[in-house]
Amino acid sequence: MHAQIVLFDGFDPLDVIAPYEVLHAGGTASGGLVRVELVSAEGPREVVSGAGALALRATAALDPARAGLILVPGAAGSLGEPGETPDEEAGAGQRQRDASISVLLGRTLTTELPALLKTAMDDPEVIVGTVCGGSLVLAMAGLLEGRHATTHHLGLDMLDATGVHAVRARVVDDGDLVTGAGVTSGLDLALHLLEREVGPQIAHAVEELFAHERRGTVWRHQGPAPAAL
Repeated sequence: MHAQIVLFDGFDPLDVIAPYEVLHAGGTASGGLVRVELVSAEGPREVVSGAGALALRATAALDPARAGLILVPGAAGSLGEPGETPDEEAGAGQRQRDASISVLLGRTLTTELPALLKTAMDDPEVIVGTVCGGSLVLAMAGLLEGRHATTHHLGLDMLDATGVHAVRARVVDDGDLVTGAGVTSGLDLALHLLEREVGPQIAHAVEELFAHERRGTVWRHQGPAPAAL
């Protein structure tokens, strides 16, 4: 499995680093069955996160036609009002740090990322995963209508408003779409994908290495619906 983790301006570092480490360790444990790289819609570049001045380097352009996994993180920033805009008189770095999460996520719609993600989602050989607000990037681009997905609990109403079946669960597996809730769910999402795509022994080995036991039950649209409890 080849995994491309997408970087965009204002991304949340933990949304990226947690699944990156899990998938990289899975590749080591499996003798190279998993490969992971950081990419951006624009190609190789330094991408500044929404957490201060922390930046990561995208080493390649996102290839939506490459079979495997494409993982979209959420953003890190202030908890502002939807639709607000940062102070344009501040410097670029300051605007980045002061922007609200909704502004940072919304900015992705002005890049090539939505078109690339649509191409990926139309390809049956590509799994698209998201962590935290990453599902809102897809939803705001009109790519998740009618699908089952989750996001950070503060964004579930927004996700639902875009026509998504929003699920309050830590990880939601909707086939070729796998979404995680809050920031640390990236660990559990990546471990679930390791188990599903590579095998439970590899996933267990990585769990043991990281001293992390997955939380919650992976939600799937299967089986009988629960009665009121």
